Amino acid sequence: MNFGTVGTGWITDAFIEAAKESSDLTHTAVYSRKADKAEAFARKHGTEDIFTDLNEMAASDALDIVYIASPNSLHYEHVITFLSHQKHVICEKPIFSNTREWEKAYKTADANGVFLFEAMRNLHAPNFASLQEGLREIGQVRSMILPFVQYSSRYDKYLLGDVPNIFTTKFSGGALVDLGVYPLSLAVGLFGRPTDATYFPLKLESGVDGSGTLVLTYPEFTGTILCSKIAQSSNTCEIHGEKGRLVFENAGDMYQPRVIMNASKEEVPLRADDHPNNMVYEVTAFARIIESGDMNAYNWLKNVSYDVLAVTENVRYDSEIIFDCEK
Repeated sequence: MNFGTVGTGWITDAFIEAAKESSDLTHTAVYSRKADKAEAFARKHGTEDIFTDLNEMAASDALDIVYIASPNSLHYEHVITFLSHQKHVICEKPIFSNTREWEKAYKTADANGVFLFEAMRNLHAPNFASLQEGLREIGQVRSMILPFVQYSSRYDKYLLGDVPNIFTTKFSGGALVDLGVYPLSLAVGLFGRPTDATYFPLKLESGVDGSGTLVLTYPEFTGTILCSKIAQSSNTCEIHGEKGRLVFENAGDMYQPRVIMNASKEEVPLRADDHPNNMVYEVTAFARIIESGDMNAYNWLKNVSYDVLAVTENVRYDSEIIFDCEK
């Protein structure tokens, strides 16, 4: 199947390289508002078809699928455009600004007989399956801490008076929706939607959260998620059970998953995949679901996507973090 791309940043580069490695999708089209930028990006990836008009691209036979990595607040408009032209859509996380957009977009996908995916790469990686296996070893979960604390070079620009997209409500930015969704998607993928959630943000003058602590309540335990774009951490994650703990590095990659049992203190490595670009697994998964029509897998991903967005939306509103598209 052929796919086009909207967005010319590093994340689009990574997705294209993942598609080449998987060989499940072929990159055939590039969109940018500026022709010279589209041409440069197309040359870089050996792609022929260039578009500067989104509707023209959506109507083109050059692609069956589109990967969208535009600024967060533009996701909804761009997704609807392609779904309405019966193109399958893979949209970078966070898929939308709020659940209202989510509901309208999935109705549009269903009405046009196409698939809509959120590109949450950690849910498709082999290490996610290893975490599921590890949970069976550590007994009843009683607590967890899942950090994603990663200093952004764009914060330097923010401090100098610029307002990069990710640090402004205009483009639906902030630490929670940019980084916090990785550990949150893990929590929802492993345990389901929490019964309650509370967010304690450090709000910047621009109106978004530069960092924050998200507390998730489940019937048997409480979990803590730390997210920040204005500090740095080693990002070691832990899930604590009555028999042992599940430990791994980085909520986006889940490197070095291992179980440490309480009684023996023994550290047992789990099956691990340290692929430098684990987007390759989501590419393969999306292509397989489209080609096979696997509705069970699709609906599971759809439900996780909704639950993650619903949690972030609710805690944002409670914290009075309102995006411009919601005002």
